[in-house]
Amino acid sequence: MSRCRRQRVWCVLLLLLQGCTVGPDYVRPEVATPAAFKEAPAGWKLAEPGDGVAHGAWWRVYQDPLLDRLVAQVAVDNQNLKASEAAYREAVAVVREARADLFPTGTVSPSITRARKLELSQTTRALEGSASWDLDLWGKVRRQIESDQAGAAASAADLADLTLSAQAELATDYVNLRYQDALARLLNDTARAYERSLRITRNQYAAGVAARSDVLSAETQLAATQASAIAAGQLRAQYEHAIALLIGRPPSELTIAPAELASAVPTTPALLPSALLERRPDIAAAERTMQQENALIGVATAAYYPTVTLSASGGYSGTSPLFSATNLIWSLAASASQTLIDGGLRSATVDAARAAYEQSVADYRQTVLTAFQEVEDGLSDLRILGQQATAQAETVRLARQSVAIALNEYQAGVASYTTVVTAQATALANEETALQVQASRLSASIALIKATGGGWP
Repeated sequence: MSRCRRQRVWCVLLLLLQGCTVGPDYVRPEVATPAAFKEAPAGWKLAEPGDGVAHGAWWRVYQDPLLDRLVAQVAVDNQNLKASEAAYREAVAVVREARADLFPTGTVSPSITRARKLELSQTTRALEGSASWDLDLWGKVRRQIESDQAGAAASAADLADLTLSAQAELATDYVNLRYQDALARLLNDTARAYERSLRITRNQYAAGVAARSDVLSAETQLAATQASAIAAGQLRAQYEHAIALLIGRPPSELTIAPAELASAVPTTPALLPSALLERRPDIAAAERTMQQENALIGVATAAYYPTVTLSASGGYSGTSPLFSATNLIWSLAASASQTLIDGGLRSATVDAARAAYEQSVADYRQTVLTAFQEVEDGLSDLRILGQQATAQAETVRLARQSVAIALNEYQAGVASYTTVVTAQATALANEETALQVQASRLSASIALIKATGGGWP
C-alpha cells in the first residue's frame, strides 16, 4: 500500500471514530402515572397532553384589571426572576463554550529580532501560524455539549417555574389583601350596627327597663369590634408591601385602594395526569437534570480512552526578503496519550456520575409524585370548601335572623341583653368564617392553577 493511500485510510478511520460516542444514550425513565385523579369532579373530559398548551395570563380568569396589571409586572421587574434569567443566559453561553472544543484552535505569531554580532547587524523577521485539534474520537466533547444543553433547558424550566411561583404568590397575597379589605368592611358595618344597638340599650336604660351592665356590655362590644377593624389594617399593609416586593418596587411606591373580595371562583379545567407531566415546569426541569447527569456518565467514561491530537505549524522566518522559499518552515504532528495507572480515579468518577444520575431519577419521580399530590390537594380543597361555603351561607342567614329576633325581644322586654350580645357575636363569627372560606377557595384555586402548570383557558 502506498504512503498516500495509507494516509487516506487513516483519515477515513479518524472520521469514523469521530462518530463514536461512549456512555448511555438518554431515555426518560418510567414513572408511575395514575389513569385519573381521584378528586376529579364528575363530567371532566380527557385532555390531550401537548407542549402547545397555553401557559400565559392565567390570572385573567379572576377578571380583576388591577390583579392583571400587578401580576404582569412580575415577569418584568421581579429581581429574583432577573437573576434566574441571567443564570439561564449563562447556561446558554456555557453550551457555546463546550461547542468550541469540537473545532481546532489556531494561532499566529509574528516577530521581529534585531541582533548584532562581530560588528554585523542583522534583522530577522518571522510570521508563523500553528493549529491543533484534539479529536473527539470517543464523544467526550459531544456528551459534554449534550449535558450543557440539558442544563440550559433545565435552567429555562427553572425560570418558568420561578415565574409561575412568583405570579401565584402575588395572586395569593392579593386575595389575602382583599380578604382584609372585606373583613375591615364587615367589622365597620358591624360596628355601625352595634352603635344602633347601643342607642337602643341607652334608651332602655334611660327608661328604667335596662340595667347599667347592659349599656356597658354594648359599649364593650362596640369598642372591641372597632379595635378589630383597626387591626385588620396591619395585615393588609403587610400584604401590600409583599406585593410591592414581588413587582420589584419599594413598598412606599405602591398603594392599592380597598376593594371587594371576588365572589366567583374559576371553574376547574379538564386535565389528565399524563398532561401534567408536560405542563409543569418543575417536572421539565427535573427531567432535563436527568438528561444532564446521564450525559456526564459518557464524559466520565471517555477518560478510559486515549486522547489524540493533530497539530500543524507553518510560516516564514529569516532575513529579507521574508517570503522566500528559503525562509519557509512547516511541521505536521500527531500525538496520542493514554492513562495507564490512575489509582482507580476513572472508575470512581464513572461510579460517581452513575450515582448522580440515579439520584436525579429519584428526584424526578419524587417531583412527579409531589405534583400529583398537589393537584389532588387542590381539587379536594375546592370541593370541600365549596360544600363548606354553601353550609356557611345558610349559617350566616340563620345567625342574622337570630340577631334580629333577639334585638326585638330585648326591646319588648322578654329577653336579656346577654341574649342579644351572644347572638351578635355568633353572627359576626359566622360572617368572618364565610369570608375566610371564600378567601380560602380563591387561594385554593390559585394553588391548583400553579399545581397544574398554569394556563387555564
